[in-house]
Amino acid sequence: MSRNADPAFWEAADRHLIRYGSAFERLIIERAEGSYVYDADGRAILDFTSGQMSAVLGHGHPDIVATVQRQMAQVAHLFSGMLTRPVVDLAQRLAELAPGLDRVQLLTTGAESNEAAIRMAKLVTGGHEVVAFAQSWHGMTGSAASATYSAGRRGYGPAAAGSLVIPAPNAYRPRFTHPDGSLDWQTELDDAFWLIDRQSTGNLAAFIAEPILSSGGILELPPGYLAALKRKCEERGMLLILDEAQTGIGRTGHMFAFQRDGVTPDIMTLSKTLGAGLPLAAVMTTSAIEQTAFERGFLFYTTHVSDPLPAAIGVTVLDVVARDGLVAQAVSRGQRLRDGLLDLQQRFDCIGDVRGRGLLQGMEIVTDRSTKAAGFELGAKIMEEAMQRGLSMNIVKLPGMGGVFRIAPPLTISEAEVDQGISILSDAIAAAVA
Repeated sequence: MSRNADPAFWEAADRHLIRYGSAFERLIIERAEGSYVYDADGRAILDFTSGQMSAVLGHGHPDIVATVQRQMAQVAHLFSGMLTRPVVDLAQRLAELAPGLDRVQLLTTGAESNEAAIRMAKLVTGGHEVVAFAQSWHGMTGSAASATYSAGRRGYGPAAAGSLVIPAPNAYRPRFTHPDGSLDWQTELDDAFWLIDRQSTGNLAAFIAEPILSSGGILELPPGYLAALKRKCEERGMLLILDEAQTGIGRTGHMFAFQRDGVTPDIMTLSKTLGAGLPLAAVMTTSAIEQTAFERGFLFYTTHVSDPLPAAIGVTVLDVVARDGLVAQAVSRGQRLRDGLLDLQQRFDCIGDVRGRGLLQGMEIVTDRSTKAAGFELGAKIMEEAMQRGLSMNIVKLPGMGGVFRIAPPLTISEAEVDQGISILSDAIAAAVA
């Protein structure tokens, strides 16, 4: 009998755990190393999601392990009004990497950093209305959940007052098109803000967006869109908040995804990738915005704000990314991954679209390429077949779209591991469509 079937383990899990989303894999993960996790039978499973899209250095990276051991022996947690060297070091390093965003607050989770960013934007602008994309995910707490539209809105009562929404641009399923059928994102954006202006009570505070919407189906903001969005915000006295939880720290081939567009947000939030799988998040903003917030009594005080242990880990993450050239590697490995996915698209009609940037790629599954009919059940079967063959994949299912695989392996993944993942995926698709 497989050790994954341990009756006592699953009886305890089924009896005591609160179920919080999709069903648990019926595996017991015993350890993880590099690009792999290992189950109770010792089977290696290639992790194509970097844990929860977070482990940019893979699992158990020796530099991270050494930092945890060293910092735990020194100081891990303090009263929130005390400072340590790792906190100031990380803030300085981040500010150097994102010129213009000179002020940093270190927190724990992505939702928490988005809460702080939205709270700051409301205080500084005096408004309370927050606009987000209809395919967004910014967290499951308060204001972050109110700005999350891809899932989790039903059954929890009213969202925050002033929660407004526009569609995200989707080149594969365009709502507005040029004569040649390509996406006309400018007209779509103009139309969306015409509607926002009709709905607003004159209290617009912020627009919060991911440069690539991950849970929204790997929807990339087209070149030029971010600059146009920033202008829309400036015209209305709004602040632009960019949530780079999954796109930050090199994954897209830039240290931060917004750098491709040459557009600096008013506030940026980081999480997931900054801690390489450990809980660390950051809010970054300009000196001017921070000064105004401070003068107006900005308050965002948490138990683990400015904790030294995660801050030290963040410094190590930046050290390793720079030392090992991982931003450039995200470009080369990402191209290899994309080429493999495009090859699969040529071979399998169920792959409607391949999109993304660097080591954040999306593959949309459809049952009919001509109609782009959603292939939810087929996608779930592909995911199941892949897991049986030793590849961990994640698929999101959204109204009006097909099932979209989010592929985000560690920046440390080797060429051989990319090829292995594509090979397993090929076999899984073949089995599923058979």
